[in-house]
Amino acid sequence: MRRGKSLAAIQNGRVRQHGALAALLVMGGIAIAGPSGLLAWSENLRLLDQRQAQLAEIEKERTALQNRVALLDQDHADPDMVGELLRSQLNVVHPDEVVIKLED
Repeated sequence: MRRGKSLAAIQNGRVRQHGALAALLVMGGIAIAGPSGLLAWSENLRLLDQRQAQLAEIEKERTALQNRVALLDQDHADPDMVGELLRSQLNVVHPDEVVIKLED
């Protein structure tokens, strides 16, 4: 009888060892090939560079827009900017001006 219990204990121990090994292999696979693993590292770096370039472009556009807003301040608007906006948005021209439309 004693031998039967030891055989069951050995089999139970092997099942636990195989389960632990399987769990370690799954965690190792995720660490290597997972969404934030070693194989995705270069892709993440490439995306980071792409997003930084995009951010620089957006900041450049934001600076240009801030400049236009500053030129259109209510207290002291830039006359050239006001004239440009009037001509482009309201189609206002002086009688002595000639409008030449360029096709896009």
